[in-house]
Amino acid sequence: MKIKSLYITSLEPCSGTLFVSMGFMEILRRKVKNIAFFRPIVLSKEADDITSFMLKYYKLDMTSEQAFGFTLDELKSAAAKGKLNELTQTLITKFKEFEKRYDFIICGGIERSWLPSTFDFDINLEFAKHLGTPVVNIISGKGRGVDEIADAVNIEANIIKDSDCTHFNTFINRLDKETLKKLKTNRQKLFPTSAPIYMLPEVEELNSPTIENIKNALGCKFVFGKKEDLRRVVKQIRVVSTTIDTMLTFLKEGDLIITGGDRSDIILAAIMANNSGTYPMIAGILLSGNILPKSSFMKLMEGFTKISIPILSAEGDTISILLKAKEISPQIKPSNERKIALIAGLFSKYVNTEDIEKTIDTASAPTAMTPIMFEHALFERARKNRQRIVLPESNDDRILRASEIILRRDVADIILLGNPADVQKRASSLGIDIKKATVIEPETSPLMEQYISEFYELRKSKGLTIEQARELMQDCSYFGTMMVYKGDADGMVSGAIHTTGDTIRPALQIIKTKPDISIISSIFFMCLDTQVLVYGDCAVNKDPSSEELAQIAISSADTAKSFGIEPKVAMLSYSTGNSGSGEEVEKVRLAAKLVKEKRPDLLVEGPIQYDAAIDPTVAKTKLPDSKVAGSATVFVFPDLNTGNNTYKAVQRSSNALAIGPVLQGLKKPVNDLSRGCLVADVVNTVVITAIQAGQIKTEQ
Repeated sequence: MKIKSLYITSLEPCSGTLFVSMGFMEILRRKVKNIAFFRPIVLSKEADDITSFMLKYYKLDMTSEQAFGFTLDELKSAAAKGKLNELTQTLITKFKEFEKRYDFIICGGIERSWLPSTFDFDINLEFAKHLGTPVVNIISGKGRGVDEIADAVNIEANIIKDSDCTHFNTFINRLDKETLKKLKTNRQKLFPTSAPIYMLPEVEELNSPTIENIKNALGCKFVFGKKEDLRRVVKQIRVVSTTIDTMLTFLKEGDLIITGGDRSDIILAAIMANNSGTYPMIAGILLSGNILPKSSFMKLMEGFTKISIPILSAEGDTISILLKAKEISPQIKPSNERKIALIAGLFSKYVNTEDIEKTIDTASAPTAMTPIMFEHALFERARKNRQRIVLPESNDDRILRASEIILRRDVADIILLGNPADVQKRASSLGIDIKKATVIEPETSPLMEQYISEFYELRKSKGLTIEQARELMQDCSYFGTMMVYKGDADGMVSGAIHTTGDTIRPALQIIKTKPDISIISSIFFMCLDTQVLVYGDCAVNKDPSSEELAQIAISSADTAKSFGIEPKVAMLSYSTGNSGSGEEVEKVRLAAKLVKEKRPDLLVEGPIQYDAAIDPTVAKTKLPDSKVAGSATVFVFPDLNTGNNTYKAVQRSSNALAIGPVLQGLKKPVNDLSRGCLVADVVNTVVITAIQAGQIKTEQ
């Protein structure tokens, strides 16, 4: 898939983010019709200068409210409450909607200077990674030597790589002529990076405010002049309190003169100098103290119809106005035609736009899958094919809290088993809202007698009596399983307060396995930093035979594929290929052979060690010709002891998100929870179960 977005970011203020964004917009406008500009974080809900410019100048089909995700305060609040993942999930949802609506998205990053020092990571790279957006980084060369710039470029390139982001290119901006020349001459030696580098010179006019910038920043009154005069660029700011003769000796092109409103002599002399042709053209005049010239002088000014010079008036003394004016950052407005034209010319001159255009056409979108991206994809899939999931353990607070989240996120319908009054009372005491859930009390349900009769018919050949059927159906796990069997629910999740056996036993007795599957097994989705792997079986089968191991591998591969993961199956052992022998190795070897015979469509390797299965470098040494080694996505463990220990070791040592266990092989989905599960685990398992239920319905 081709890239559909770029994330433009800089760690430093005034590095030229708007400059580069405009350059990319000009390239894209030649080939793409529908373009969006999006900033994940802004300072406030009022449109910031960059967003306002991009929306207005390029006439983008979106409002300022649509063009950002959250404010800086909302970001800091989410981080303080440990809810940064939830905020990122919402960002992904909005971004994915943009991808459907627009042909290309330019993202503007947050300035690092906005964030408190407690943020010890680059939030821009985190967002770019989770949004699947290649990164364009900008580095300011102002005031830096060649070696310092080279270090900054190479360090950032490594940081982007280590963050598992795709590095599109780098811009070095605001370079003086001499430094620019040295960098170009020694480019290959200084920048051993694969990402293209573009260098742009410092242009003083672009770093100078306009009269309009100063007017808006200081809240000035516009006393005299024409509207177009506000576009004039201020190169220097000078306080004038001397005589006219002294003032004229140091006038320079682009001066903004600050003087008292009662100095009509200075004002008149400045106007005359501007129109004499023998003195430099000043940019404008700023009157301090909010004092205006006498009415007689203003009447005189009104007669100068052919003379155009902007005159502003501001509150405060001359020195305080001077200090404030010098702090004003240059801003480019859609009305700044001269600056915009200058930017376009500079970008075309110093940047190989044809190369960038070709890269956009040919570059593939990042394939990294972060845990947040995977969870988002699961929620979206469940939401599109809504299912009814029964949760038998309504007397557990985690189940109630998870139910509220599922209902609020609108991804599944929830059925809780328990006394309706007791369930609602407990929910109220927890401060949660589960009114949209259906609550059924098995003992008083009109379904009870039907379920008892049905269960008796299913199991009477196994010696079950009607009395035993009645007694077992009082168990919430049996009642919930029967709901799934009869189609009154689409799937069940249990195990928060019950054992795995309590969950699986009713499923085996009532729902049973699929015709071509001999055993129930399980997998975990192991969500690493930028990849999702499948581990099986880590929860159900203690010591599977070769035939059972082959079945686990096939089921795990099919589950992986159904969740968008290309199955490359590694049958794990303590030996790789033909390097070792022993009973356990031979069990895995036979299992791999059986998988290949039963499912020749699957890519399978075994026996293989974990390092050879996941590490391309090790794979080249141990199994250089394997299509699985070094790139496995499905890892099948030889026994429960190995699998359970491995998944927990990976989970805890790498902070991976483990979703599961997900049971596989049943005709209808029933999934088991760990008794130590968190609310998030319950939520994810419900979503997985809903997806499984929807898929089974589609296949039938």
